[in-house]
Amino acid sequence: MNNDITALPQLIDIGVNLTHDSFDSDRDAVIARARSAGVVQMLVTGASLTGSREAVELARARNGHLFATAGIHPHHARDLDEDTGARLADLALAPEVVAVGECGLDYFRDFSPRNAQRQAFERQLSLAARIGKPVFLHQRDAHDDFVAILREYRASLAGGVAHCFTAQGAELECYLELDLAIGITGWICDERRGGHLVSLVARIPPGRLMLETDAPYLLPRDLSPRPASRRNEPMHLPQVARAVARARGETVAALAAHTTRAARQLFSLPAAI
Repeated sequence: MNNDITALPQLIDIGVNLTHDSFDSDRDAVIARARSAGVVQMLVTGASLTGSREAVELARARNGHLFATAGIHPHHARDLDEDTGARLADLALAPEVVAVGECGLDYFRDFSPRNAQRQAFERQLSLAARIGKPVFLHQRDAHDDFVAILREYRASLAGGVAHCFTAQGAELECYLELDLAIGITGWICDERRGGHLVSLVARIPPGRLMLETDAPYLLPRDLSPRPASRRNEPMHLPQVARAVARARGETVAALAAHTTRAARQLFSLPAAI
């Protein structure tokens, strides 16, 4: 592993579930391994009020290296009552928070009632518009409702990213038309499920493409040798970058340069320290 990060393309992982309990025993080591792999900054995803608070605490302890999102995932939409909404709004104002979310709709799992999901999504879009921060978006099997709601708020939003994009071309074109950034994960490394992304990523303009691991989920399937654990880590982001660069006909260095620049611009991140 190369410890000289100046010799590596600098990457930003825009989506890491670093508060997940699978990292409790070695979180500091996970962060160090990522940095040694050239992942110079990371966004810690907040998916609940508690998780968002923990994300902010992590970011506060590693100022300039980690940043946080604050939001309520659609799985937890039933929990977004008046009190939770007020607490989330206060938390979202923290300087460590660079986006509102993870928010959106998930009709695949339906862990929260769909009406509650829609209400929670609208509430968080309104919050993002009010405080002037971009949105970190989740959508699964809910495209029509998701887009219909998003269109109502899009003109008032300071941008957003379609996190963990795994859909087809029509949805990609819709998101690009809405001026969203697109987050690509190790799904593209899975020839069984993500082969369609190989042709689609070439259609994403520079400045709109970002990279993420969604760790501890979505371990790149094409890692060699295969890790003993199925847990994904942000140190594997270069594997995602190599797959995306190959699909786009770019060098990894060129891809790293424009995806890192795009992430810094959308989330108002400082230069890496």
